[in-house]
Amino acid sequence: MAEVRLTAAAVEDLRELILTHELPSDTPERVVRRLRALARFPKLGPALSGRWAGARYVLGPWLWLLIVYQYDEDVDTVVVLTMRDARRAASPTNQ
Repeated sequence: MAEVRLTAAAVEDLRELILTHELPSDTPERVVRRLRALARFPKLGPALSGRWAGARYVLGPWLWLLIVYQYDEDVDTVVVLTMRDARRAASPTNQ
């Protein structure tokens, strides 16, 4: 099973989304449950291109919550780079 790590930026992004989107208090636990799938299946998400080439993404726990990550197969580690609202024009999936 891959190790899953979160960058400081990803943690801050989630904190900001919780505030701006008035997400429920159990949001961090919901995100952790979603990240467990990446630990088991680190290539689960589709690959991104352009500025985000080399990264992948999954959605959840809400369909608009974009979790962008990189998987380093050599060390079997998933690094979550950012968490964003996929509905925004600046979303990595809209580039």
